[in-house]
Amino acid sequence: MTDDPTFLSADNIATPHGFFTRRGGISKGIYDSLNCAWGSKDNLTDVMTNRALVVQTLGPSVSDLLTAAQVHSNRVQVVDKVWTRERAPELDALVTKMPNVALGILTADCAPVLFCDAKNKVIGAAHAGWKGAFGGVLENTVEAMIGIGAERGEICAAIGPCIHQVSYEVDAGFRQNFLNFDPAYESYFTDSVNEGHYQFDLPAFVKMKLEDLNLASVEPSPVDTYVDEENFFSYRRTTHRNEPDYGRQISVLVLDKG
Repeated sequence: MTDDPTFLSADNIATPHGFFTRRGGISKGIYDSLNCAWGSKDNLTDVMTNRALVVQTLGPSVSDLLTAAQVHSNRVQVVDKVWTRERAPELDALVTKMPNVALGILTADCAPVLFCDAKNKVIGAAHAGWKGAFGGVLENTVEAMIGIGAERGEICAAIGPCIHQVSYEVDAGFRQNFLNFDPAYESYFTDSVNEGHYQFDLPAFVKMKLEDLNLASVEPSPVDTYVDEENFFSYRRTTHRNEPDYGRQISVLVLDKG
């Protein structure tokens, strides 16, 4: 018997939602325990059970949980019908007006971002690693929400658990790519203890991108996934340990039928 799934919530998201941790599932070993990623090498039945536990936690009105095959792009899908695991589209953000259909984002250091316009009943979810955030996935998500009836000034956004600056070392080429686009991006880097390397502030960069969109509110990332091993999977932590694979936590929101 497993414990119930645990999750963090955002004060500004006025619809059932959760930034789920890695706790409260049935997966074993390196996937312990609420691994929700079909793309991992975990037992598929365990992953499907974990996802069902997430749906159950969200409430009895949820009919489906949809995730994409995430590819670090800036592409967004307007969800007007459900799909199977095998037919999940390759993109990195979902928006919908459909009630009772949960939108999910899978992460293991990248930033999950949940969006809600409670007035106009439009929600969105985006996978914002550095590549997606740099490439416009957040801007595109907001535009897609507006395209189906949301108002910019009514949209609230919340950044979930992700890797924080103290844990995110990058090389000089990574930093230069940002500075070539905008020299002001230098403020998101500090020197690393290792020569020629820097520490990148992903959650601050994502927050800046969101604040530039003139939304109703933006809630910052609450915790560093790399540091909090008890509660979160981390791709970078797995890489440092030369582990063969890693789990992903899920961040989800759903519109109530009412």
